[in-house]
Amino acid sequence: MAKYRADPTPQKVDLGVGVYRDLEGNTPVLHCVRRAEQEVFAAQTTKSYVGAAGREEFNSAVQELVLGAAHAACRDRRAITVQTPGGCGALRLGAELIRAAAPGAAVHLSDPTWGNHSPLLGSTGIRLERYPYYDPRAHALRFEAMMQKLNLAPAGDVVLIHACCHNPTGADLQPEHWQAVAELLQRRRLVPFFDLAYLGFAASLEDDAAAVRMLAQRLPEALIAVSFSKNLGLYRERVGALIVVSESATRAEAVLSHTLQIARGIYSMPPDHGAAIAARIFSDSQLTRDWIRELDSMRTRIQEMRALLAQRLKSATGDGSFDFIRGQRGMFSLLGVSAPAVERLRERHHIYMTADSRMNLAGIMPHNVDYVAAAFAAERASTAAGGD
Repeated sequence: MAKYRADPTPQKVDLGVGVYRDLEGNTPVLHCVRRAEQEVFAAQTTKSYVGAAGREEFNSAVQELVLGAAHAACRDRRAITVQTPGGCGALRLGAELIRAAAPGAAVHLSDPTWGNHSPLLGSTGIRLERYPYYDPRAHALRFEAMMQKLNLAPAGDVVLIHACCHNPTGADLQPEHWQAVAELLQRRRLVPFFDLAYLGFAASLEDDAAAVRMLAQRLPEALIAVSFSKNLGLYRERVGALIVVSESATRAEAVLSHTLQIARGIYSMPPDHGAAIAARIFSDSQLTRDWIRELDSMRTRIQEMRALLAQRLKSATGDGSFDFIRGQRGMFSLLGVSAPAVERLRERHHIYMTADSRMNLAGIMPHNVDYVAAAFAAERASTAAGGD
């Protein structure tokens, strides 16, 4: 980020920072958020603490949004929801809960995974393991290898799974994969821990929650870390939640008590302003409809840029080796090149991405897509001629 800001080159392109951008390159405040925020300010009479669990109406709405009002876990009062400081707070709170409840359990992360997963979870003292997920050179899921590795995990271990819009690869499990994963977790008595950071960014709110609902229906326990940074654009407000599904209502009550005790020892109280905005949107049918329309627009923009970049790369290279970009979902894809190649893209072409070659498709614009495609093609040709 610092190098990008310091680069004076007019044609520089930022594909690194993981935030949504519109066609003007801005990370906008959604219109529904502006209206809800005005209503929140107008009704607000105090800045006193809300409580360690956060805003009750927010928690209820999030649980219904993710699991659905008719889900058995909700009906049987086996699910509890706690507001957290963003999705990161939810991941850390879930990790602390796992450590307290099952200190010998390991958490299995996909390889590759989001760079912050390891420090967020590992700094609790939990043992981290890796399962194969994606081959960045072949641009393909390693599903059989993933299942073989998880089939060896001891009962009681936890499997962190990206619910949709896998970060950093953009390669998601398909419905038939999810069914196989559910069967394996059930048979091996493993606990899923979902990272649901991009709800609505893959297909729709309902479709993106389908796998979470299915596994929470079939398995006795599950953890779900939810973020509203992307789909509501509330990045700096740190709006998230942790949902925990337990075997029984009695255990859910115990989980809630322990979770709140842990939260008090980490951050005491979650921030309220963003959650109040989100709760207002969720409770007002017109604001909800407006939010869904804006969310659809953001998702469509990313899909269109994926298709456009894949098309221009095909023209620039003369083959379909980058067609994988078109079929992936969410903001990210892995280009599949080495760290030195990423550095050359930055030094020669002023295109910035993370060292693992993750690119944020929200940084692709109609005015820079040809430049990016030409740079990628030139770097590939240089590598084929003798680079790494």
